[in-house]
Amino acid sequence: MNIICNKSSLLKSVGTVIRAVSQKTTMPILQCILLKAEGNSFTLTANDLELGIHCASDAVVKKEGSVAVNAKIFSEIIRRLPDDEIIIDSDDQDNITISCGKSKFNIPGQKGNDFPLLPEVQSENQMVLPQNEFRQMIQKTIFSIAQEDSGRPVLTGELIDVRDGYLYLVAVDGFRISMQRTDISGEKTFKMTVPGKALNELNKILSSEEDDLMTVMFTGRHILFKMDQTVLVSRLLEGEFLNYERNLGMSFTTRAYVNKKELLDSIDRAALISKEGKNSPVRFDIRQDRMIITSNTEAGSAYEEVAIRLEGEGMVTAFNPKYYMDALRAIDDDTVCILYSSSLSPCIIQGAQGENYKYFILPIRLN
Repeated sequence: MNIICNKSSLLKSVGTVIRAVSQKTTMPILQCILLKAEGNSFTLTANDLELGIHCASDAVVKKEGSVAVNAKIFSEIIRRLPDDEIIIDSDDQDNITISCGKSKFNIPGQKGNDFPLLPEVQSENQMVLPQNEFRQMIQKTIFSIAQEDSGRPVLTGELIDVRDGYLYLVAVDGFRISMQRTDISGEKTFKMTVPGKALNELNKILSSEEDDLMTVMFTGRHILFKMDQTVLVSRLLEGEFLNYERNLGMSFTTRAYVNKKELLDSIDRAALISKEGKNSPVRFDIRQDRMIITSNTEAGSAYEEVAIRLEGEGMVTAFNPKYYMDALRAIDDDTVCILYSSSLSPCIIQGAQGENYKYFILPIRLN
């Protein structure tokens, strides 16, 4: 293989695919990036057998071929090279020469044919989505996935639920539910659970440009996200996801409309005292025209007051302040609507004018 490429283009591609390089493995080949020159194209691929990323990079192909190179060493070399043309050459023994200006490196590689191929995902089940919109949906829900040691593997990912002309992205950790939805064309109905790791890496790759689109395809075991020059393939999580619709569809008797920033700032201040007490909740005293937020621990006490517009009866309830703040920070609206039914029932934070997002939070029993 022999190719000539631009440093900035190559560095960007390496930075993209290295997200799928295995960090802990007994298979050295999984710690590599596959470099492949074929026809007029030069591609880089990484694959940890759960997540794979394939990226095309601008290059002039002088000689076709493929070779696997240690990702960490290759990345560090490319990053430190001068801003000039880079020549990458490999011989029949898979030795790799990297030349740039007056710099030259010789490093051993591995056979490209030994590198595991990405799963093939060809399916009629596909949709086209705006990259930036889906990126924001991930950012506004991913914080609610369960930890890896939670004992519920399916909740360590997010549910993509397509039905009734909407795509719902849902995360659950057992104490809260975060849901975002967007309009989608077509009448297909399907559900799949994507690992949190894949969505976190996808979030870093997706474009923030409003007009950039991506294609999503999936089979029973894998999902593929295809952006311009990059493809990300992930296995899907097995198991039945929580019936979030039942929880988000609960009936509520009280609605409180409140300025989001004022509420967030007040809870944030009250949480300064709450943090000093072990598992100390923040108390919400909901009255006709205001919400009184208090925190009492051995470290002291805090009192905050926020104006609200109330529909229904007032009540006193308590919640983990972190869950409230995570939800409020993910909301762009100036005003939010919070639904309550009793002191010991969950609440839902949603839009004052619509239901394109919902945040469901379990309460904490007051002593």
